Amino acid sequence: MAASSAVLCLSKAVKPAAFGGLFGNTVRVFGAAVCKQRKVSTHTGQIIPPPAKYGGRHTVTLIPGDGIGPELLNHVRELFRFSCVPVDFEVVNVNSSLASEDDIKNAITAIRRNGVALKGNIETNHTMPPSHKSRNNLLRTSLDLYANVMHCQSLPGVQTRHQNIDIIIIRENTEGEYSSLEHESVSGVVESLKIITRLNSLRIADYAFKLAREKGRRRVTAVHKANIMKLGDGLFLQCCKEVASGYPDIAFDSMIVDNTTMQLVSKPQQFDVMVMPNLYGNVVSNVCAGLVGGPGLVPGANYGRDYAVFETATRNTGKSIANRNTANPTAMLLASCLMLDHLKLHDYADLIRNAVLTTMNETRLHTADIGGQGTTSEVVQNIMRIIQSSSTLTAEI
Repeated sequence: MAASSAVLCLSKAVKPAAFGGLFGNTVRVFGAAVCKQRKVSTHTGQIIPPPAKYGGRHTVTLIPGDGIGPELLNHVRELFRFSCVPVDFEVVNVNSSLASEDDIKNAITAIRRNGVALKGNIETNHTMPPSHKSRNNLLRTSLDLYANVMHCQSLPGVQTRHQNIDIIIIRENTEGEYSSLEHESVSGVVESLKIITRLNSLRIADYAFKLAREKGRRRVTAVHKANIMKLGDGLFLQCCKEVASGYPDIAFDSMIVDNTTMQLVSKPQQFDVMVMPNLYGNVVSNVCAGLVGGPGLVPGANYGRDYAVFETATRNTGKSIANRNTANPTAMLLASCLMLDHLKLHDYADLIRNAVLTTMNETRLHTADIGGQGTTSEVVQNIMRIIQSSSTLTAEI
């Protein structure tokens, strides 16, 4: 292993683009996205990645979370060590079953210190008392991670009903139905407040249009329910229209959320960039993940003005398959690549991403969730073999 690692460190001398022949169709399918990440930032310019410390190394907060989170993040750490990625992890465990919020406050403090985090999903148990707040929600609101971004893209190696799906979903992440403002002033009557503000609606709409322009996208669709919630969703829709007027090069339309879900499962190719309030974003993200193969395939990112947190796109804990070595590591590994791009470690991101996608699309070593028989560790070991062979090729070049 030591000899292999020494060879791998040579990979940074030549960009992974030199491996085009080795990775074949994988590079062509995802090449546009990779190239754009070299020309522009992976977000809309608000966040400046934290400077590298301690001899050019970055420190990242690692939150293992629940279910399959700890084992998948252990594989990320293993792969980073194998690939000589200059990242050190500060591990902060969060126990979702505790009434105390000390754990999540420690995690939030660590993210404020480091600027970046990689996390597994933290369980939110609906049987807990009303005073128990979602740890995921506390993290997003405390750090003002207002934009959740998910790129949902068909993978040629995965058999699904629909092909050629390429959708960017942008979800407002801090308000809406997730405002955690509920009360029962009369027994048997609960009021749950949905908060929509002009400031945050303009902010997420502007984020969506800026990202669409950066990525060369042609259309933004706002998802809403303004026909029923005329004030709340009406405000959100009006803000999207106002922002759209400042981007004449990008087409804008809107769609009611119930029609959106129907259109997604019948003709998803019609969508390009989608922007929506919090709850609709949760639903649409899960629908889109299902369209391209499931929650084990799609990475996600949460951006704010000062911080960025990376995780799987759908917030499933996977408790039923935890510690069975059957979970699909693809989504978490790709989320770690998004994190590396955010840190401007593009060569390492490309090297790992290409190996992950080659395993998925060309080697076709699949876990059980997408019809295969491979284990989690077998998939990761195959990714390492591809990285090692590509790094050896780099050294020879």
